[in-house]
Amino acid sequence: MASCGLPASYAEFTSAATVTEFNMTADCVFNSWAVQIGSPFLYFSSRAFTINGNGYSIIGPADQGAAIYVGEAGTVLNLNDVTIRQAGASAFSVINVNAGRLNARNVIFRDNNRSTRVLSVNAGGQAYLQNVQFLNNRGRGVGPEVISVGTGGALLSITNGIFQGNTDFDYLINFDGAVQLRGCITRADGLSNNQRSGGALTDRSAGECPPGLRFPKKKKKEEKLPTATPTPRPLAVTCPALSQFGIAVHATYGLASGVQCQRLDGGGIGIQSIVEAGFIDAVDIWGYVEQGVEVCFPQSGRLLFLDARMMPRAIAPLESTVVNGQTCVSISSPGSLVLMPN
Repeated sequence: MASCGLPASYAEFTSAATVTEFNMTADCVFNSWAVQIGSPFLYFSSRAFTINGNGYSIIGPADQGAAIYVGEAGTVLNLNDVTIRQAGASAFSVINVNAGRLNARNVIFRDNNRSTRVLSVNAGGQAYLQNVQFLNNRGRGVGPEVISVGTGGALLSITNGIFQGNTDFDYLINFDGAVQLRGCITRADGLSNNQRSGGALTDRSAGECPPGLRFPKKKKKEEKLPTATPTPRPLAVTCPALSQFGIAVHATYGLASGVQCQRLDGGGIGIQSIVEAGFIDAVDIWGYVEQGVEVCFPQSGRLLFLDARMMPRAIAPLESTVVNGQTCVSISSPGSLVLMPN
């Protein structure tokens, strides 16, 4: 690892990775000599990963390719509290979401130059952005776009976003896939959302965002004596704990693959109408849910799903099956399962 908390050169993280969570301790500067030309600098595939920026920046690489690539289905990158700047190159995106999922919270894309796209969400990919800012980025190439959303089930969801000072782009959000806008949205660049063909826009945004959408300040770096390389922290395995309540959970790649579970009380559900109706039991499922997760409750009843991809969470009934007297359902996206009386 570099002293900033991320790898110092081109790195590919797959299902064999022993480190899945990175905590930045300083700005990370990536120079052209440090990467494979034409390749993304940080390549994630096959499981869930997290970068906690702690208010620091990922800087560059410039004119070399994508800064971050989120790979095939089943890949999840949680990107928190970080600024990405001075990265990208013509014919490349600063962040490329291929068929995986990007969860970005409190992220600023700033001063990225000469990129065809700042963010690209390709076929099968999903990007959920919350409290994000696209500031003073500059496009280059043919038909440059601040954000591109492709065909084949691609999905972009933005809750609270600021677009300001971006130049030399033809489009703000150019989409064939689905785009969902919520919360506050500031469009100060004179660009509009542009639908090519087959795209669907759900715009529930209201008003402009307050300046900044600021996230926590950088943590002060503590002086520490040199220590041995720490042992990578294993992924928490939380789902087996539900068995004490008679709730069985099964995941396609096993419960140690990154899927996480927590039993909920009324406060955890957070929707008064459901609580007052007298729910029987509830669990929250997150992490690597895209692989396919089956949950079985020991009681009979009907199931509601509170979709974590939407804010506030959308409520939808689920079809369940009865297996050996248990009420079972399979899901492939994060959210809460609530068992209600028939």
